[in-house]
Amino acid sequence: MRLGVLDGHTVVVSGDRAANVRWASQGRLPNDPMALLEDWPRLREWAAGLPEEAYDIPVDPSALGAPVPRPRQVFAVALNYPPHAAEAGFTPPEEPLVFTKFPACVTGPHTTVALPWGKVDWEIELVAVVGRETYRVSEDHAWEAVAALAVGQDLSERVTQLQGKPAQFSLGKSFPGFGPIGPVLVTPDELDDPDDLEITGLLNGEAVQHDRTKSMIFPVPELIARLSAVLPLFPGDLVFTGTPAGVGNRMNPPRYLTADDELVSRIEGIGEIRQQFTGPARQSSGS
Repeated sequence: MRLGVLDGHTVVVSGDRAANVRWASQGRLPNDPMALLEDWPRLREWAAGLPEEAYDIPVDPSALGAPVPRPRQVFAVALNYPPHAAEAGFTPPEEPLVFTKFPACVTGPHTTVALPWGKVDWEIELVAVVGRETYRVSEDHAWEAVAALAVGQDLSERVTQLQGKPAQFSLGKSFPGFGPIGPVLVTPDELDDPDDLEITGLLNGEAVQHDRTKSMIFPVPELIARLSAVLPLFPGDLVFTGTPAGVGNRMNPPRYLTADDELVSRIEGIGEIRQQFTGPARQSSGS
């Protein structure tokens, strides 16, 4: 199943057509994707029986919104691909290095991001979406807790991220628009091997990041197991699973996002998200 938000309506997507969940279910299912994630098995069972004629809405990719608009928790993992750890000057970690992105940064797949002042970098990531309340799940059963996968960008303003000793990551990774995800939620059974997907990031048409998710030091099941060993995970929680090599601040010379740049992030079997950038927004004088 592929679930998206199209013009504010939750839809099941098949190819370039979609079925409106609330309309096709005659009101038996809600429109809110967060409510649907709370009742994921029921949604999947219903969607499996949808007739072809229910898919009567053309899908305009630019009209897709965030498929998980209000996650309770957003986790992210640093240095989860060995080449990225190497380019950053670190040995591969022995334990997952976990930080958070604040939920207010989460947006849809086709967005325009107003760059803050500083040095804004890109990080394409596979995002795992939790599909049921999960606490202390084993790695062997962790995929059962994952509702779907999506493409994500962990956009990062490096000055804010790295200021202070020790540095703290979350603020620098949570500016408005810094957590785009999409284009839709794709259940793992849609993929030949959800542990091995090609992942590619392009800046103005040039490939700057490329790898396969099988390269991750800590794959999705291990991350879910390790996170749930510490705290409960809830339907709709997001796990940004780390980025391959090729981020801008490790280039020589460093390269950061500027106005009029276009960032395209693709993952095999899931799709692509696309961000355009404008110049730094004026800061409010505030009180």
